[in-house]
Amino acid sequence: QVQLVESGGGLVQAGGSLRLSCAASGRTFSSYAMGWFRQAPGKEREFVAAISWNGGRTYYPDSVKGRFTISRDNAKNTVYLQMDSPKPADTAVYYCAASRYPALGVGAGSYDYWGQGTQVTVSS
Repeated sequence: QVQLVESGGGLVQAGGSLRLSCAASGRTFSSYAMGWFRQAPGKEREFVAAISWNGGRTYYPDSVKGRFTISRDNAKNTVYLQMDSPKPADTAVYYCAASRYPALGVGAGSYDYWGQGTQVTVSS
């Protein structure tokens, strides 16, 4: 099993910046592809970013591309989401997720393990 714990959420003003962290533990971390998702109340969970097992490939939807950056430090068993120029529409609970398979996935069903989530609120 893989355990994931997010941190770094909070209140940020539009145009500011925020960095989320996801600490992972388990048998192995470096072999898993990792992703970030977000979910607002009453809405479907939305893909935010993904990174391959070795950090060599990343993928973002158009809604965040150019503003958010996913990265990982396998030596620290940690994945990050750097949020630059956040907008009120980015307000949601952000979840870190891990996939048993090395390929990147954009659907929530592609991921096997999930953190508890961290709230991000962007004020206007």
